[in-house]
Amino acid sequence: MGDIDDALQRAEYEAITKAPPKTPLAQMRLLLKAAKGSTRTVAQRLGISQRQVERYLAGKAKHPRPALQEALEREVRKVWQPRVRAAARKRAATTTGITIETRARFGYTAPIGTTDDPRMRRLTVHLPPAYAARLFTARQQGAGDQQLRRIVAEGLQEIYFKDNGSRAAGLEVELTDIDFFDASFGA
Repeated sequence: MGDIDDALQRAEYEAITKAPPKTPLAQMRLLLKAAKGSTRTVAQRLGISQRQVERYLAGKAKHPRPALQEALEREVRKVWQPRVRAAARKRAATTTGITIETRARFGYTAPIGTTDDPRMRRLTVHLPPAYAARLFTARQQGAGDQQLRRIVAEGLQEIYFKDNGSRAAGLEVELTDIDFFDASFGA
């Protein structure tokens, strides 16, 4: 996973309507349900033994170590309220779009006489639903961070740098180095 995928997951998580389970037992039960009853799958997701998962489910183990607690929270966040998160993605891909906030280095391919030196910029840009849809589709198909960066760079190129085609006709933008990246669904 990369910066963009992490930001999209955080944006999805902001759409949830109620808090996820807090106790290790409730978290294990949720993960077990998501894994269709496979304690082996839950153990692999958490990086612990299958027997340890069974101990938590039986109530014999109650206080996870910090690394396991962190893994529990991370994995619960991924499976909590999937329909609510899917609805938020659908809304962003069809009507509201996605807002990108980033501090990154942008490289340019531009006509002679203009600067093409890459430099850090901090941008907050609202991308239309078509770019959100492309990001979600690519992510669902298992696209890597580089492919997601190209989609974001293309969106920023068209919306911010070219101002929807009204300036900088020959400009091509590349997102080369991300210092900070965040996303939110909606305007």
